[in-house]
Amino acid sequence: MENRFQKLYQALENQGIPYAKDVPMSQKTTFRIGGPAALMVYPGDAAQVQSVLRLSAEAGESVFTLGRGSDLLVKDSGLECVVLSTERLTGFSVKGNTVTAGAGEKLSDLCLYAQQQGLAGLEFAFGIPGSVGGGVYMNAGAYGGELKDVCVSVKAVTADGESTLLAEDCAFGYRHSFFTDHPSYVVTEASFALSPDEPAAIRERMDAVMQKRKDKQPLEYPSAGSVFKRPPGFFAGGLIEQNNLKGKSIGGAQVSEKHAGFIVNKGGATAKDVRTLIALIQEVVQKNNGVLLEPEIKFI
Repeated sequence: MENRFQKLYQALENQGIPYAKDVPMSQKTTFRIGGPAALMVYPGDAAQVQSVLRLSAEAGESVFTLGRGSDLLVKDSGLECVVLSTERLTGFSVKGNTVTAGAGEKLSDLCLYAQQQGLAGLEFAFGIPGSVGGGVYMNAGAYGGELKDVCVSVKAVTADGESTLLAEDCAFGYRHSFFTDHPSYVVTEASFALSPDEPAAIRERMDAVMQKRKDKQPLEYPSAGSVFKRPPGFFAGGLIEQNNLKGKSIGGAQVSEKHAGFIVNKGGATAKDVRTLIALIQEVVQKNNGVLLEPEIKFI
């Protein structure tokens, strides 16, 4: 592997772009699962993102973009592609009622920034454990809100340069966007149109959302959030519970006893454990209810 990436290492060093070898993905995902990433790169701005994409293409290497590692299950053998971490793509700014955030910022930190500016509309996202970029990519949502409701534009980079996509160009849908269909585009920042309100009132609503999360979700264990998309006319957690799968374990992976829509890592869970448990849930629910549960989490 050292020889395979040697030219790319040198090219990254020439561009002043930080990188690391053999980074455990179990340290980079909310599931705390996953083997090592052979090469992880940390661009600090849009120009460096473009350089990483161009240099990787020239080296014949595919690129996987990593946010905060939620909604993600990484295989036990790890990743041999280039992993582009967005964690250094940070910063907030405000103009009028519009807040702009770097892709690497935590969604919860975006909510807090907006609240401090006296701008409402992002309360639903407080506590979602992803990044701004990942949230845009998946059109993250909770408690009746989705990012598409407030997102007005997104900046993204390919190997050929930077583009600005207006919300109508982003093809936002349920846990879907233009970017899920076009992974060659790396989100670098996004802007959100919000509404003025009293910071104290906004904070009260945010705290109420967080309390709902604490009451209903198994936050005490590592997980990737909701495992399955909501099937039309049903709730995935309800179907799983109806089939007596709440608490079902395979290895270190368990269907949460608190919320059946979550699989948690009770300690030492492998990607194989989780995949096997997901397949069992799908098989039982389809057999007994005629519903095929579609995973919301991404497998890589």
